[in-house]
Amino acid sequence: MGNQNDMALFLAVVDHGSFSAAGRALGQTPSAVGKRVRILEERLGVGLLIRSTRRMTLTQAGRRYSEEAREILARIAALEDDITESTGHLRGTIRLTSPTAFGQRFVVPAIIQFMQSNRDVEIELLMTDKVVDLVGEAFDLAIRTGKHENSSLIGRTIMPYRRTICAAPGYIKHHGRPMAPADLALHRCLKLPHEKVLTTWEVDDPERKGLRLGSGLVCNSLDALTAACLAGEGIACLPDFLTQENLSLERLMPVLEGSSKPSEAGSVSILRPETAITPRRMSIFSDFLYGHIRKEVIPKKPFISLHN
Repeated sequence: MGNQNDMALFLAVVDHGSFSAAGRALGQTPSAVGKRVRILEERLGVGLLIRSTRRMTLTQAGRRYSEEAREILARIAALEDDITESTGHLRGTIRLTSPTAFGQRFVVPAIIQFMQSNRDVEIELLMTDKVVDLVGEAFDLAIRTGKHENSSLIGRTIMPYRRTICAAPGYIKHHGRPMAPADLALHRCLKLPHEKVLTTWEVDDPERKGLRLGSGLVCNSLDALTAACLAGEGIACLPDFLTQENLSLERLMPVLEGSSKPSEAGSVSILRPETAITPRRMSIFSDFLYGHIRKEVIPKKPFISLHN
């Protein structure tokens, strides 16, 4: 237990950047924290920190010790959680990140339903369209849309999805329907910022001139673009998990069916870091998310793509 406490104290110093800040977090004096770090260094026979008047930096040994200690403490915590939960009662915290639009529509309702049956599980949800470093920021799970290339994460595909170029009937009535990809330059187009994923509108471009889109709302929220599209403010290229109901009810209409490419834009997946021990609450919650999202997103009746 002494070694475990020393690891936790040393990581507090590393994370807070000083003895005084770590002491405040741990309820100890800076001198007491510094003394324990010196005792740890003497026991290991190597310096872990380089101290200066302005800041502390890790030695090479200190960097290795902090990385290994963090992994060891995480494994101990996971093991204790797993044993505690082995009786069948789930407890503990799950940290989850999800894209904003998808999270609001599908992840939040799933979390609410799960927590109603598991009162001792606390879920911390971060909704962001940025790619979060699960290991570096200590997240347990992530819902991701798009194409995933990080082989260090364990993934489970919930479903593939495609995107549709579409507009509201009111927009088409007042502005006409583009007949060829080049016509999009003459229309109001609702777009994601260039740094976002899913910005490419997949259309046939035999002359390889590059697709030009007319000016319109540029927003980092797919929900906002969907709302603007439904309101007749322009043409958008949206994932089918946000549009399939509106397309089937003819609130939106596909455009450029003959020129757009109905290829898969990516997939919705559940990702988690690779760990030696996965707490039971994490496995059960991951399975619950998988089933809930598939039930809500995938139509009960076969969905006939309007591209075909």
